Amino acid sequence: MVNVKINDEISLTDDKFLMIAGPCSVEDEEQIVGVAKELKKIGVNVLRGGAFKPRTCPDSFQGLGEEGLKLLSMAREATGMAIITEVMDIEELPVVEKYADIIQIGSRNSQNFSLLKRVSREKKPVLLKRGFGNTVDELIASSKYLSMNGNHNIMFSERGIRTFEQSTRFTLDISAIPVLHEKTDYPVIIDPSHPAGVNRYVEPLALGGTAAGADGLMIEVHPDPSKALSDSAQQLTVPQFRELYTKVQRINTVLGKTMI
Repeated sequence: MVNVKINDEISLTDDKFLMIAGPCSVEDEEQIVGVAKELKKIGVNVLRGGAFKPRTCPDSFQGLGEEGLKLLSMAREATGMAIITEVMDIEELPVVEKYADIIQIGSRNSQNFSLLKRVSREKKPVLLKRGFGNTVDELIASSKYLSMNGNHNIMFSERGIRTFEQSTRFTLDISAIPVLHEKTDYPVIIDPSHPAGVNRYVEPLALGGTAAGADGLMIEVHPDPSKALSDSAQQLTVPQFRELYTKVQRINTVLGKTMI
């Protein structure tokens, strides 16, 4: 597996397991800094949070933009955590690159080849989410756009695909983990929050992905999900996440991996 260097302190290697957590959207200073401090106490070193939000409905909360990025930066200063956030288009990339430690390419942009080619010029690590209508081979093809200028600090994210099944928001394709490991050298991060759609399904999907050999998890965690401005149903509370973290840690002990 490619050694993905996130910063001077954090590197994802074969014997490591990366835990990423944080709210769907950055809402205010109290929310993002507060949850970051709680997650850091648990052992999380990478904070997620959306500043620019690609929402299906234009009436939904669209994020705080650069103000959200500044709040993420404040959370990093307060905790020492690295931050990952999504870039939605080429025009936003310079400001996102200015603040982010990891650049996220969301599901809807997985085949935005102009954006992928532009991001390929950056040297920061990139998390590439699988499009919910994309095959594994299409995801791999998208990664080649990101690496075309020599940056191999790439991580895949399986976040569920759209199938005929309606009982969950998306169908988490756990089989993509061994397939991607066989076909590429990039680590695979499972996002169980989006396919779950509701928080009671997040833990079993996370544990299943971990046991199947994932290299990390990205979990949505909010200090008060009922008041979240986006995706409130699928976000975990801090106590729920703490319990999940302990269970994931036990699985990784059996697999010989250390949580980072």
